[in-house]
Amino acid sequence: MAKQKGVIPLVGTIGGINFYYLNGKPVARVAGGGFNGEAIKTKISMERVRENASEFGDCSHVNKVFRQALRPFYTNHRFTFFHSRLMSMFTDLKKLDTDSARGSRQVYKGLLTDAGKRLLQDFTYTPDCKPQLVLPFSYGMDWPTYTLSIPQFNIEHVQFITGSTHIALQFGVLDFNFETLDSALHLAAPLVLAKDFAGTFLGFTPVTAPTGLGLQLAVMGVRYYQEVDGLMYVLNAENGVGIGVFGVD
Repeated sequence: MAKQKGVIPLVGTIGGINFYYLNGKPVARVAGGGFNGEAIKTKISMERVRENASEFGDCSHVNKVFRQALRPFYTNHRFTFFHSRLMSMFTDLKKLDTDSARGSRQVYKGLLTDAGKRLLQDFTYTPDCKPQLVLPFSYGMDWPTYTLSIPQFNIEHVQFITGSTHIALQFGVLDFNFETLDSALHLAAPLVLAKDFAGTFLGFTPVTAPTGLGLQLAVMGVRYYQEVDGLMYVLNAENGVGIGVFGVD
């Protein structure tokens, strides 16, 4: 691969050379040399490619369904590179499946391990707005009642973004079966707090209880609002919406 030089960058194939843009820069390379579909399906040398493709498909399918299950936490907002970040997590979870042969490893088997559950909880889902940093408090998760509590809350320690006057906290328990991909989200009533909130204890309990479809994830979503003339306007800045997993059972 070589960089193009000239006043007018070329795009297309000329004389067996492909001219195109890569990361915004004009480059060129010799055309051809790729693999056709038949070679990938049949050649022994392509076995690793077939294995990777099979496992990638499983991760991608889980990714899509998981993102849809989390959608109520970021309605009308789009995270940059959310799909690719989650793919990195699911790829790592797949690698924790040490019982299956390469090419047959699956995400759900990686989540049968303690390391998999820790990864699911500790992963940074939204790096521009991480709820664990927005709410820098100790918290407790009571799984028998599905209640998340923050016993030493202080609004002065909450991170507010520029222009915001309120923060909305949405807690829920996502009951998710990573094998069958069945899921149900059980939400608590949203809590909207102004900068002058004086309370010192927060508690969140879903209105409905999970039925045990699979793993249960304690999920906290945060969004910011600006109050203008008594009306609340959601702020959809990159750092204005966040999702975090506070526990896995």
